[in-house]
Amino acid sequence: MLLRGARVIDPASGTDVVGDVYIEAGVFQAEPLTDDQNARVDQGRTKVVNGTGLVVSPGFVDLHCHLREPGQEHKETIATGTEAAARGGFTTVCAMPNTNPPIDSPGLVEFVLKRAKETGIVRVLPIGTITAGRQGERVADLEELASAGAVAFSDDGSPVANPQTMRNALMIARNLNLPIIQHCEDPAILGDAVAHEGWVSQRLGLTGAPGAAEESLAARDIELAALTRAHLHLAHVSSAGTIDLIKRAKDRGRKVTAEVMPHHLALTDEWLLGDRGSDWPTGSEYDTNLRVNPPVRSPEDVEAMAIALRDGVIDAVATDHAPHAWEDKAVPFGEAAPGISGIETAFGLLMTRLVHTGVIDLPMLITRMTIGPASVLAGVPGLGTFSEKLGPDVVILDPNQEWTVDPDEFASKGKNTPLTGCTLRGAVVATIVGGRVVHGEKALDALERVGG
Repeated sequence: MLLRGARVIDPASGTDVVGDVYIEAGVFQAEPLTDDQNARVDQGRTKVVNGTGLVVSPGFVDLHCHLREPGQEHKETIATGTEAAARGGFTTVCAMPNTNPPIDSPGLVEFVLKRAKETGIVRVLPIGTITAGRQGERVADLEELASAGAVAFSDDGSPVANPQTMRNALMIARNLNLPIIQHCEDPAILGDAVAHEGWVSQRLGLTGAPGAAEESLAARDIELAALTRAHLHLAHVSSAGTIDLIKRAKDRGRKVTAEVMPHHLALTDEWLLGDRGSDWPTGSEYDTNLRVNPPVRSPEDVEAMAIALRDGVIDAVATDHAPHAWEDKAVPFGEAAPGISGIETAFGLLMTRLVHTGVIDLPMLITRMTIGPASVLAGVPGLGTFSEKLGPDVVILDPNQEWTVDPDEFASKGKNTPLTGCTLRGAVVATIVGGRVVHGEKALDALERVGG
């Protein structure tokens, strides 16, 4: 296929041009065609279609998603989760280890890789636990986990609260040249909080979590990372105070990276009142699909996240895709399982809330969804190609296509989204992994044909 007049954005090379993109059998080329390729076009052996208005970029990388396998296949499987990822434009996803049992042994890392090879349609990189059983007490055998294929370590869903345990883990991970990913919520401060601490939680009678619950643990672990000279990655940053800590750490040359989620860039605690803004229909109070850890926060925090993403204080967008069964959310707000099924809506939500409002531009968003997350896992094989021209993992985007979120149409088993009925502007047309179209083949076939 020859895509005529598409915009090519490749942050790895600084490319942002409008031109022709040749897509054939694993070859992706945004440059003058070879004689053989020209011959294929002239002889009608290559379909030529109108790519005007479309954007071609490297495939997205998700540092943080929950595929639920093994043990929670009623919520998601590697098969359904990777199909959802492909629909969201993600060609590589990192699977969090809070499964049942947790990914705390080499055999379980190998299981995830085997299942991904058998049933997955995008690349799956397993993350191992920091501690045995995710109990926060004894550091897992990180060397064996790494040898089996783990690309990072995290007890996500539970923080490593013991500072000595965290220090020991950082020291081991430093020697492996792999990051420790910390879930920053201090349990001593968090208590039984289920929402952001502020006027909204007070009005709704919900126990609130202050930003300090995140900031205190982030501050501690930044210092431990400096002490051990290890790589600390802060998961799902949500508080403006944490941004200040990260910036100071980076200014001092410390090896600290961070991610932010689409819901912490676009949704505020006022959504708990049903207020989804003037552009979207009113939601319901106490919508349990908004129950997430850390909680959606104040408008001021949301603004701070966007500025930090734009300025590079935050390195990457990650989804924290957390699918749940319907019964996990069909309970009072405080009893609901935390998490949002967000991998299929991430690009559209960020386009709508950040790019089309002028907060950041499209090349910056693509940077934070591609080489940003890839740089956190620098040196890990299997991430796909980020070189001076497009590699075999590519996503084709329509920045202006509008679509309305209907969870019944999700590929994910998790239908738990607070965006039901919201119209987003920005869609994934097709996703290609290793030269194979894994999502959007019909959409590509439907593109208008033009002369060679």
